Amino acid sequence: MTEFYTRPDTHAFLTFLNALPGPKMHELSPPEARQAMRAMRDVADAPVGELALIRDLTIDGPAGTIPARLYDARESRAPGPVMVFFHGGGWVIGDLETHAPFCAEAARLLDLPVIAIDYRLAPEHPWPAAPEDCEAAARWVAESPAALGRGVTGLILAGDSAGGNLTITTAMALRDSPAQAPVIAQFPIYPATDFSKPYESYEKFAEGRLLTHEAMEWFAANYAADVDHVRASPLLGDVAGLPPALVLTAGLDPIRDQGRAYAAALIAAGIPVIFREARGNIHGFINLARGIPSSTGDIAGALRALKDLVTEAEAGRVLGQAAAE
Repeated sequence: MTEFYTRPDTHAFLTFLNALPGPKMHELSPPEARQAMRAMRDVADAPVGELALIRDLTIDGPAGTIPARLYDARESRAPGPVMVFFHGGGWVIGDLETHAPFCAEAARLLDLPVIAIDYRLAPEHPWPAAPEDCEAAARWVAESPAALGRGVTGLILAGDSAGGNLTITTAMALRDSPAQAPVIAQFPIYPATDFSKPYESYEKFAEGRLLTHEAMEWFAANYAADVDHVRASPLLGDVAGLPPALVLTAGLDPIRDQGRAYAAALIAAGIPVIFREARGNIHGFINLARGIPSSTGDIAGALRALKDLVTEAEAGRVLGQAAAE
């Protein structure tokens, strides 16, 4: 297979997508683009499915309340790790609804609580509103608040695309100023990690594969981040001391090489890393379980790897705590 190999179901989905009439993402207003992403979920993603618990939560944030949602395969459970999930969408689109199928599947396959965070979006709330909200939300979860209904021994920070970026910036913030519960693992999914320089995949996969140059420029203009700041381009920062990571990329993604570079930087710093790449698949595939059926294998395989990583990290946390006592 060559680097440009495209899976048959990915090719079929892109043929359908690129033939759709009407304006493209970057030609819409942010509210219109948000509505389009929600509509796409019903066409391209799997249903949420059954879970023992789906509960809306409210978190006190730096500029008001932050909506959140708890997913759990069990009504109640003993204290343990919790995944905190930050959705993708270029910091402009996406919400609790667009990523509900993935969060529910993660809760089922990991057998862990998943808390999705509905952080403030640009351009109404430009950078650094999103990383501020995500850090505040993670700290709230780490405190095991009564509203959560379960004790938290460790955080697994996760997110896709823009949410992958927020996963890393939040992990850095909690490394530098620890929360009440430690971050035991990070799971950035096709993350945006560095906008300060060009990467080869940005040119190779610029058009026709869902995420395009025009869309990325539109997202960047709305987000209005300082691309040389670590809270926008976390790969520019020091990765030493970050938690063990599962880094998941897509083979046909214009920001693929940013994810690869982040995994390489973690490895160079001695951080335990599992690296997986969905060959022949595109950016956004965790929301395309129906549109690209083979994505379900990518999702399930990554979550199995994450479960092993979390089990090992949690065991290390418990042993380290016992040794300290």
